[in-house]
Amino acid sequence: MKTIGLRLLALLIWVAPAGAADMSGEDIIRKLESQQVFDSAFVRGKMVINDRFGEKISTFESWSLGADYSLILFTSADEQGQKVLRSHDDLYLYFPDAEEVIRLSGSALRDSLLGSDLSYEDMTGDKSLLDSYQVTETTQETLDGLSVYRIKLSALRPSVAYPTQELWIDATQFSTIKAHKYSLNGKLLKVQTVLALSEQAGYRFATHSRIEDHLKGNSATDFYIDTIEVDTPLTPDFFSIQELTW
Repeated sequence: MKTIGLRLLALLIWVAPAGAADMSGEDIIRKLESQQVFDSAFVRGKMVINDRFGEKISTFESWSLGADYSLILFTSADEQGQKVLRSHDDLYLYFPDAEEVIRLSGSALRDSLLGSDLSYEDMTGDKSLLDSYQVTETTQETLDGLSVYRIKLSALRPSVAYPTQELWIDATQFSTIKAHKYSLNGKLLKVQTVLALSEQAGYRFATHSRIEDHLKGNSATDFYIDTIEVDTPLTPDFFSIQELTW
């Protein structure tokens, strides 16, 4: 059975389906996620972080298998060999200089990844939206000249990273073009925007998206995908802690 890959890719990857009418918010989310379904994937890309300290570029390669496994390997000089592994609900960091593996849990999952506007949870969280949220409002409107569905979501559990979210989904292509993420008291925490799209191997995906952490202020992370290979041959053994130090 095919499952959704990396959560960030779930924002970025989509296949153009036929349009739909009179759909509920839940149906729209299911349609969106059905276009992001694959057994496994390999991705090569980079993050460009711009904040008060200037610009920093981090390159990476990542692999995902189903809904339970993902691995990110950083290849840029400053982070060479650092890895982030998710196996089921466990998340581990590997630092080659210290030859140390650290398990992350609780609030540490929401820490910034390499000083970017992404958290570890943003990069590796993988559940379907409807596993974590209920739809509270669905409207149709126009955004930047596009007909879109605007969907508001409310978290089902206190442990969900963002208590509420607001999505703008292209009503023709069923792609997420913008997402706002809020705190429990309604404060805007993060904004994700898709800025460029491409097509490869039958999939349309974002080659450029931007994430802004509004708690940090004057900060943005541009996320680029250079290569993606879908349904690559991978096994769960590839994502074991024993293999983390290779």
